[in-house]
Amino acid sequence: MIVRHFSVLCLTSTIVAIMLLISRPTLSFTGITNRVRSQGKRKVVRSATTSDSSVFDTRTNYDNGITFDPIHYEPRDFFRYELIHQSKKPGSLARVGRIHTPHGIIDTPGFVAVATNGALKGLSFEDADRSNQQLVFCNSYHLLLHPGPDIIEAAGGLHAFTKRDTNRPFITDSGGFQVFSLAYGSVHEELTSKGELKKSHGKNKHRKVIKNPVNVTEEGVIFHSYRDGSKIKLTPETTVQAQKAYGSDIIIPLDELPPFHIDRERLEKSVALSHRWETRSLKEHLKDTRKQAMYCVVHGGLDIELRRKSVEYLTSLPFDGFAIGGSLGSNHEELMDLLAWMMPMFEVDDRKSKPRHLLGIADEAGVMGAVAKGFDTMDSCYPTRIARHGTFLTREGKLHIKSSKHSRSFGVPIDKNCSCTTCQKYDRAYLWHLYKAKEPLFIQLATQHNIHYMNDFMAQIRKDIMEDKM
Repeated sequence: MIVRHFSVLCLTSTIVAIMLLISRPTLSFTGITNRVRSQGKRKVVRSATTSDSSVFDTRTNYDNGITFDPIHYEPRDFFRYELIHQSKKPGSLARVGRIHTPHGIIDTPGFVAVATNGALKGLSFEDADRSNQQLVFCNSYHLLLHPGPDIIEAAGGLHAFTKRDTNRPFITDSGGFQVFSLAYGSVHEELTSKGELKKSHGKNKHRKVIKNPVNVTEEGVIFHSYRDGSKIKLTPETTVQAQKAYGSDIIIPLDELPPFHIDRERLEKSVALSHRWETRSLKEHLKDTRKQAMYCVVHGGLDIELRRKSVEYLTSLPFDGFAIGGSLGSNHEELMDLLAWMMPMFEVDDRKSKPRHLLGIADEAGVMGAVAKGFDTMDSCYPTRIARHGTFLTREGKLHIKSSKHSRSFGVPIDKNCSCTTCQKYDRAYLWHLYKAKEPLFIQLATQHNIHYMNDFMAQIRKDIMEDKM
C-alpha cells in the first residue's frame, strides 16, 4: 500500500506510543502553543469523529468564498524554479532544473531526506551536507509537540536552532499526515484490515482508554499528544502559523489523509474538505509570506475525475509549487499508472514553471518512475530507516550486512565506487561486527553511506536526463 507519505513506515514508534490521558485540556497552536477550552463531544465515525455529514460539503466551490488579489499571482522574488533541460527522450517528462530558495539552491531531480524531529536519525546535518544533502524535510507534528513552535522561533528558526548551514533549505509539512496516521494506522494495518480504522486500544499508566484519537471538523482536527495525552487542535491557520515560526523555506497546507479503503462518496467529501483547508492555509500564508513558499497537495486517490478536479482547482490558486499526496495505490504499478495519466496535466500553461514534489516516495524504483513522470523532488525516510536495520544501498543492489558471509570481508568496502567516508575508511567485516554488536556507531556509518548513495544516485539521474537517456 503506497499512501501519501511512504515515510509512514517511520511512524511505528509514534503510533505505538498512544498511551494517552483523556482528561487533558485541548491545546491549540496559533503560531505559539496556547491552552484553550476543550471541545464538546462530536458524532462518532468509528475511531475518527466528525460533527455531521455537512462538514464534508461536496460542492464544487471549494474556496469558502476566499479570493486572492492579482498581486498574489505575481512571481516571487525569493523563490523560483529554473528549467535547465527537458528530456528529449520519447515519452519522458523528465527534466533537470534548480529551485532557488532563500537558503540556497536545490538541484533537481533531488532526493529529500527526512529529519522528523529536526534531526536526521543517526547523522548530523554537517555530515549530511558533506554528502550534498540539500533539501531536508521536518515534520510539524513532532516539532509542535516538542520543543514547540515558540521555542524554535525564539531560537531564530530551524536553521539557527539546528545550526544547519544557512545555504541548505528546509521543507516542513502541516502535521496532518501524522495526525491521521493515529486514526487510520500504518500502511500494513490499513491493507490487512480492509479499511477498518485502527482501534486505539492502548492504555496509559492510569488505565484510561482513548476511544477517539482524532476528531475531524470543518474547523480542523483535534487529536491527542502521544507525549502527555493532552488534546491539540490543528487548523489550517494554526499549522501555517507554526511553520512561520519554524522559518522553513517551503511549507505545506493542512489536508486530510483518508484511509485507502473508502468508498467514492467519502473520498469526494475528503477531497473537498482538503481543498477548503488548503485554501484557508494559503490565505493565512499570504498575510505574511516571510520569504516562504507554499506548495498545494493534490488529492483524489486513484479516481481520475477527482484527481483532475483537484489539479485544476489547486493550480488555479497562487501556490508556489505542487505536491502530490493522498492515496497513491496499493503497489508500484498502481502508482506509476496514476502518475502516467495525471502528470501530463502539469505540462500545460504556467504549471510547467513551478516545482513538483512527490510526498513520501523515494525508494530507487519509485524515484526512477517519478522522475520520468516529471517530478523534481521526492522525500522519504526509506534510506535512513533501512540503514538502521542493516541494509546498505549500493550500485550492485541492496547489501544486508547482518549475513555472516561478511564476517571475513577484510578490506572490502560496502561499495567500491562510493566516495562516502564509510566506504573510504571501513570494510564490511568491521561493519558486520558493529551491526551484530548493536553498536550505535553502526547507525551513523550506515546512514552516512545511504544518504551519500542517494545523492550520488540523483546526480547520475540528472546526468542521464541531460544526455536524453531518461
